[in-house]
Amino acid sequence: MAGRPALWLGPLLLLSLWASLAPGSLLRRLGEHIQRVQESSGLSLTSSPGAGALPKQGWLEQPLDPFNTSDRRSFLQRYWVNDRHWASPRGPVFLHLGGEGSLGSGSVMRGHPAALAPAWGALVIGLEHRFYGLSVPAGGLDVAQLSFLSSRFALADVASARLALARLFNVSVSSPWICFGGSYAGSLAAWARLKFPHLIFASVASSAPVRAVLDFSEYNEVVSRSLMSTAVGGSPECRAAASAAFAEVERRLRAGPEARGALRAELGACTSLDRAEDQAELLGALQALVGGTVQYDAQAGAPLSVRRLCGLLLEGRSNRSLSAPYHGLRRAVQVVMHSLGQRCLSFSRAETVARLKATDPQVSGVGDRQWLYQTCTEFGFYVTCEGPRCPFSRLPALPSQLELCEQVFGLSTSSVVQAVGQTNSYYGGQTPGATQVLFINGDTDPWHVLSVTQALGPSELALLIPGASHCMDMAPERPSDSPSLRLGRQSISQQLQIWLGLAKQSSVSSGG
Repeated sequence: MAGRPALWLGPLLLLSLWASLAPGSLLRRLGEHIQRVQESSGLSLTSSPGAGALPKQGWLEQPLDPFNTSDRRSFLQRYWVNDRHWASPRGPVFLHLGGEGSLGSGSVMRGHPAALAPAWGALVIGLEHRFYGLSVPAGGLDVAQLSFLSSRFALADVASARLALARLFNVSVSSPWICFGGSYAGSLAAWARLKFPHLIFASVASSAPVRAVLDFSEYNEVVSRSLMSTAVGGSPECRAAASAAFAEVERRLRAGPEARGALRAELGACTSLDRAEDQAELLGALQALVGGTVQYDAQAGAPLSVRRLCGLLLEGRSNRSLSAPYHGLRRAVQVVMHSLGQRCLSFSRAETVARLKATDPQVSGVGDRQWLYQTCTEFGFYVTCEGPRCPFSRLPALPSQLELCEQVFGLSTSSVVQAVGQTNSYYGGQTPGATQVLFINGDTDPWHVLSVTQALGPSELALLIPGASHCMDMAPERPSDSPSLRLGRQSISQQLQIWLGLAKQSSVSSGG
């Protein structure tokens, strides 16, 4: 799958997939590419003759504003159903929540929770997030419309969908509903249990960044640490080479128009690098490329692993050439661009702003405008490189990232700061207080520092998997999976067994 989306994603994605890569979108493109590869491989495995029924697509009519009963506007929210293993109406329901992107049918067919469904005869349902994929309300994506996009609205959708789907599929009132989700959707899974414990029996939250943070400098600290980790193919020499490569890029940017022109051609920048803000765009995209390699290390569909990136950066070091790491970074750029089907790596800041200002969902593609809005109004999550342990360029700095909120949505820095604080106050940050939640993280994943990595109580559980990357436990099993990842998946299964045993006891004692 080299840049061509699976057919079930629809035409919405095509424009974005073949466009340029700005820093803010590169990580999301990598994640979406990997998800498509993994989900489409699941579809190919399950669509063979005799493999059973294919997943069903459905639509729920949801209120646009669930907190205002006098507002009669609604939108259609997409869901997917896999009932191949559903043994009886009294069986459990595994509700897979979508996050900041399209949710395809593969989400209910392969990887967890689908892989866990046969053991318990579970019904598997995937629920796409409002304003993403094909669940975009009519009326475009202007700021007035986007005021209905937030995690709180999404959780109201979860509660409403949980009740509607139970009626639609005649699910027994005694059936336990268990939420699953990864990354932002992992946070939603945990928060669904926190806010609606009467509707959601338990939750499995993978790589869930439950603490909002304005300046996410810790991201690159983990990237730096992972580049040095021999367990995943890194080394101190690799980290030093990464640092040298970025220093060489910055040197060439300062060396005059001719050097910048050559750099533009070599690194695949779409436009001139003469303006400081466009240089920051390029440096941000390069950081995202290296960070994304760490974030999705060793996953099916990932263009690069830490081991391969380090191999490229260290190639040719025997001749002690100062530019050898830069040439390795250049080759890494070519690998990623080819894998994602991109024509160039970064483009001008003005073009970035113009694209993010577009309110037509088809222009916005896979949701860059929507996710930027959520970072500006709820989460922050702005990755910076200002600490002494960061091996990259100091650009782009936090102020330039916050400027996007002002330029695109008219939101001031003070309002973003306030929003981040309110999110942590509302959900509890890294001490959410939700019972019957299992938080799963990998220590290679930069996002684990915003999640829960140690148990907070007897029913607030945490599992930290050595050497695992972002949402790796959710991916389909592979022969190359590490022993620690296999053990992690066993722990998830064992915890489900405990929870479902509790649900059965509760049902019997209540006469359900």
